[in-house]
Amino acid sequence: MDIQSHATLSPLATVREAIARSEKIAGRPAGSTTLIAISKTKPADAIEALIGEGQMVFGENRVQEAALKFPDLRARYPQLQLHMVGQLQSNKADEAVALFDCIHSLDRMSLAKALASAMDKAGKRVPCFVQVNIGEEEQKGGCAIADLPQFLADVRAMGLPVIGLMAVPPANVEPSPYFALLAKLVRDHGLDQLSMGMSGDYETAVRIGATHVRIGSALFGAR
Repeated sequence: MDIQSHATLSPLATVREAIARSEKIAGRPAGSTTLIAISKTKPADAIEALIGEGQMVFGENRVQEAALKFPDLRARYPQLQLHMVGQLQSNKADEAVALFDCIHSLDRMSLAKALASAMDKAGKRVPCFVQVNIGEEEQKGGCAIADLPQFLADVRAMGLPVIGLMAVPPANVEPSPYFALLAKLVRDHGLDQLSMGMSGDYETAVRIGATHVRIGSALFGAR
């Protein structure tokens, strides 16, 4: 593709093209990466513009914000999928189970118990990613790597549908080793879904095996 035609691509088309290129480089099937458009702080009309281009998977990091924007959008676009990508408070578990199709931030037993209870009450099983503190950073949420085997055993015993692992590498360092470690942990624990990669590093994440990338600013512009 020449430079001039590339310049006419929308942000969404540019990101999709980069994902497809990274899948090809990695020898992965085309379309094996789910693009989650992170719409936190963005108004419904900005979300609707992406829907108009065929984007149907969105991510929010606050239950309250998602509850304001998405019920109306879903009434008009029933095929929308909504992912919870931010830290989730246990007291919001009932609302999260009602609103979201997937939760990426399961990281502690109190939340696991709240989600299990909420899913039982709702008669609904919402797939979950366990968030791992891959860089062992004190300020970040996520299950410690050393605690992961026991945590996975415990949440599986509770009947929570854990489908994969999620992580955010430390800022301002090369992310590849952290992505590779998360991919190894997924394999070691019999999982097959990897939520990793954001606007600045998603191509690297896809090449290392991300099944879900969480893209905000590359689609919507800087916050």
